[in-house]
Amino acid sequence: MAYQRDPLAGKLPVTLITGFLGSGKTTLIRRLLTHPDMNRVAVVINEVGEIGIDNDLVVMSSENVSLLANGCLCCTVRTDLQETLRELFGQRRAGQIADFDRVVIETTGLADPAPVIQTLASDTMLGAQYRLDGVVTLVDAVNGPDQLRTQPEAVKQAAVADLLVITKEDLAQPAGVQALTAALRDINGNAAIRHTSMGQIEPAELTGLGLTSARSREGALRFLGTAFDEAGATGEQGGYLGERVPSRHAGIETLALRFDAPFTWDVFAAAMDMLIGMRGVDLLRVKGIVNVEGKPVVVQAVQHIMHPPVTLDAWPTDDQGSRLVFITRNIQAAAIRGLFEAVGAIRS
Repeated sequence: MAYQRDPLAGKLPVTLITGFLGSGKTTLIRRLLTHPDMNRVAVVINEVGEIGIDNDLVVMSSENVSLLANGCLCCTVRTDLQETLRELFGQRRAGQIADFDRVVIETTGLADPAPVIQTLASDTMLGAQYRLDGVVTLVDAVNGPDQLRTQPEAVKQAAVADLLVITKEDLAQPAGVQALTAALRDINGNAAIRHTSMGQIEPAELTGLGLTSARSREGALRFLGTAFDEAGATGEQGGYLGERVPSRHAGIETLALRFDAPFTWDVFAAAMDMLIGMRGVDLLRVKGIVNVEGKPVVVQAVQHIMHPPVTLDAWPTDDQGSRLVFITRNIQAAAIRGLFEAVGAIRS
């Protein structure tokens, strides 16, 4: 087999931390900034004053970038996120700031994370240097249940997450935490759920959430919400991708679809283009592995933007069926299958 360059090799992984107002992002970021394992990590925040960095921890500082004693870079957004990420990479390449291996981005409490995800997929320059590693959504154990009932932004933040972190658990009743966990699983059954108090979380728990390489290996499909043990059995997530019962919460549905027959790329892309064109605004997130004429191709989409497909060098398991997870707003699984049938992607 001819050598093929790994399209993800060398790209800086980006972790997006989001959550509704009061979910504990500032507390978590403050703890991350001083953690010894945050060496060579660039953290992009909205306002340094809100974080409250101790001056004794700052080794070097420029207009918008501070190097902390643990080797972590703290950067504030000056104009917009795209320009900030471009400047960071340019300064890194020119040796003007300390080198870094990954990026953590904090969003505002009312921010829709979808545009940030879309930016990494659609901006040519950023896409050449960065890759989305995952979306981490913080949910307040005390106020989260009400926010999920009344705030569409909070529901969407949970829906697009790769990891859900329930915060302030020490202030909530156990029954309330249990009910919140169940509600989050209804919204996004493929995301792992962690619990924390006072922002105490290990940086390693926020990494490796996305596809890290086109090289097939054990655990290559974990980012799809499927965890395998050494025997290839289903892990703690509780259901093989493509076989889960659809869940629904406040109009947000998680749909897991499986297709056994291989696709051609042109037909699959035509079906996705039509779906995005018709219902892109309601297509919150799509992740999956597709059999394209026998080859395993990882696909991802957020609303109107498809990420560049990644062809793995081999199938991670013996199962070569196509498995797709759609997190949608008021779209039924039958409608998606019907659309695929309409363009000839699958046979009825």
